[in-house]
Amino acid sequence: MSAKTDIRPFDRRALEVTEKIVDQVEPRHLSLPTPCADWSLRHLLAHMTGQNHGFAAAADGEVTDATVWADRDLGSDPGQTFRDSSQRVTAAFARDGVLDGEFWLPEVRGGQMFPARTAIGFHFVDYVVHGWDVAASLGVPISFDDEILEAVLPYAAEVPDGPNRLVPGASFRPGLPARDDSLLGRVLATLGRSASWPN
Repeated sequence: MSAKTDIRPFDRRALEVTEKIVDQVEPRHLSLPTPCADWSLRHLLAHMTGQNHGFAAAADGEVTDATVWADRDLGSDPGQTFRDSSQRVTAAFARDGVLDGEFWLPEVRGGQMFPARTAIGFHFVDYVVHGWDVAASLGVPISFDDEILEAVLPYAAEVPDGPNRLVPGASFRPGLPARDDSLLGRVLATLGRSASWPN
């Protein structure tokens, strides 16, 4: 995929798939474990919602206030809370000229400015993998089409691996051998997930 490819349509489609999974979350599910380190489903969804707001703020030009990235309260309707954050980040990414700018990502590599296309690629990876995390936690299937998975794989490969994935609260674990050679299995293994979780 060319560095000039507009990844935003793929990101939007990944969010739409993830929204449908999060819509299935009920309050009784929030204490469930997830494939994401030691996070409960509540913690994971709070993180995902906060990250949407953080990326939206970065797209809008925020370069100093790291609190915009904080985990968010899910309220009484986790699905709607997540959907609202998803719509906000999609609108921010769709703004004219956004691909010509840079995003401040305070949680990546100690806090740096990244080209917009790279930053949106990071977001894309997050919502494919975390969408799968939520589905795995609920025990339901998730269906990203092959076009999405082929597009996300090179971005997943660019996520830094190493000791940073072992720190408390890290979203991804060190990469694993891909025992499932499907596109989704390869994406997950790259980011420390087993497609057969929790086995």
